[in-house]
Amino acid sequence: MQNTSVLWSLIMKRNLHLLIIDPQNDFCDLPSGYRPENPATRTAQAPALPVSGAHQDMLRLAGLINRGRQGLSAISVTLDAHHRFDIAHPTFWAGPNGAPVAPFTPISAADVRAARYLPRNGATERALAYLDALEAAGRYRLMVWPVHCEIGSWGGCVHDDVRAAYNRWEDASLGVVGKLLKGSNPWTEHYSAVMAEVPDAADPATELNLAFLDSLAPAEQIYIAGEAGSHCVKASVEHIAGHFAERFGEAALARLALLTDCISPVAGFEPQYHDFLAAMQARGVQLVQSGEVLQELLRNAGR
Repeated sequence: MQNTSVLWSLIMKRNLHLLIIDPQNDFCDLPSGYRPENPATRTAQAPALPVSGAHQDMLRLAGLINRGRQGLSAISVTLDAHHRFDIAHPTFWAGPNGAPVAPFTPISAADVRAARYLPRNGATERALAYLDALEAAGRYRLMVWPVHCEIGSWGGCVHDDVRAAYNRWEDASLGVVGKLLKGSNPWTEHYSAVMAEVPDAADPATELNLAFLDSLAPAEQIYIAGEAGSHCVKASVEHIAGHFAERFGEAALARLALLTDCISPVAGFEPQYHDFLAAMQARGVQLVQSGEVLQELLRNAGR
């Protein structure tokens, strides 16, 4: 009888998938206790691109995983993974007379044609082709960000509480948290987990990631959290929603749920984030809080 009961509970359990977008140190406004000493400089590590509120987002998310892990069927994590030399980093560009280009400088194709900003490696033609394609797509203009999530760096590592929480889920479920790295092609921006802003024909990793989308497709509900709401979360969800709507119909977007208390936008981009939330909600994507999701996970765990 006990074995039958266990089997029945497994059959009845819903497929609930947690997708965490870029929960990395460089995006979190970490307090001093979370910033170890850099042995090379003897100074505390500092997040390169901290998003206000992100640390608390990650603590709430870790708490949700810890308390509701028995109700989760799968967890996936996307990770920004950049080289230091990257078209969206200051290392790529030079200003007038070779002057450094400050982070948070927008650069347009017109700027390059007017020689206000030029690639330091002389690849002006390729940079212009990228900027023309990016601007034609109409999603973003090139923004020069601080060097962030450099491959192998502390800043590219997952927030400690989130990693500890999903490690506990792995131990309890004997499962593996899926990890998806994005952004290692230095010639295109890769906000979205699904595809680069301008795919590079020579690099399949920048094209539409159908394998990743297929890994999400079986879920009855996909809970989405992470950073930043104005960029990587926004771009990823827009692509996922577009694919789901095309493949399964617009009603399938109700399977997506944004954990709005586990997501924050980059400062200065709040309007874009709120417009994104409104647009997704209008299409049927759910806007939820972690407390609501916890109750769903506990019910799914039979508790």
